[in-house]
Amino acid sequence: MARLKEKYRKEAVPRLMEICGYKNVMQVPRLEKIVLNIGLGEAITNAKALEAAEADLVAICGQHPVTTRAKKSIAAFRLREGMPIGLKVTLRGQRMWDFFDKLVNAVLPRMHEFQGVSPDAFDGRGNYTLGLKEQILFPEIDYDKIDKVRGLEICIVTNAATDEDGRHLLELLGMPFAKDGA
Repeated sequence: MARLKEKYRKEAVPRLMEICGYKNVMQVPRLEKIVLNIGLGEAITNAKALEAAEADLVAICGQHPVTTRAKKSIAAFRLREGMPIGLKVTLRGQRMWDFFDKLVNAVLPRMHEFQGVSPDAFDGRGNYTLGLKEQILFPEIDYDKIDKVRGLEICIVTNAATDEDGRHLLELLGMPFAKDGA
């Protein structure tokens, strides 16, 4: 079993029941899934961009991404409906726990002048979205083999009812939130 999942069961669940006043273990918030997304507007003109970004996502999370396609045509961007414009991966179960562990303990500390992630990026339903400016923060990505530095959006979906419960959950799992004064 994953180290972080064990920490969730043994430490986070009892602490969340105490903090939030849950009566039953099944009421305690938990991670549902993690969705990684790369937007590739450049794929309109550069077909190789999709392949390179797919290779990066496979290396980062060990799962093949799904191609996202344009829903509408936009003439100003030379975009037609159905054209590939991004990639996304949904992680659940063991891969989700392994990725979250790597994100918190290896990737975020590697960021230049890291002060913590913003505590304000919750969506109102306990889900947290984090944007990274470059995929090279991940240890699996070889800097010499990438064609271009790309951004990556990470959406951590919980079943928490409120942002406050979601924040407590992520803090107990090790998410380094920035202090209010920073």
